[in-house]
Amino acid sequence: MDELAEWMDPIDEEILEVMCETHVFAPEHVDQEDVCRAPKAAHRCRELTKHGLLTKQMTGVYDITDLGRQVLDGEVAPSELEASDE
Repeated sequence: MDELAEWMDPIDEEILEVMCETHVFAPEHVDQEDVCRAPKAAHRCRELTKHGLLTKQMTGVYDITDLGRQVLDGEVAPSELEASDE
């Protein structure tokens, strides 16, 4: 990602990268990878879900979306994404 959107946290890119390495994901995995603590990871996962970069599979379990991969690859700018009403 070249430039973060206003709603993004600098740690979001690292969270998405961890998500690419793991098929199904829990915020505790981010903590285990020393990216950030699980409570912050959980909050950021909810925010990334609102913008379509992650999908919530069940409570505390997320998966990266195609859009999330496109953002990581620089194909879509995060500033172009709007939050869903959920």
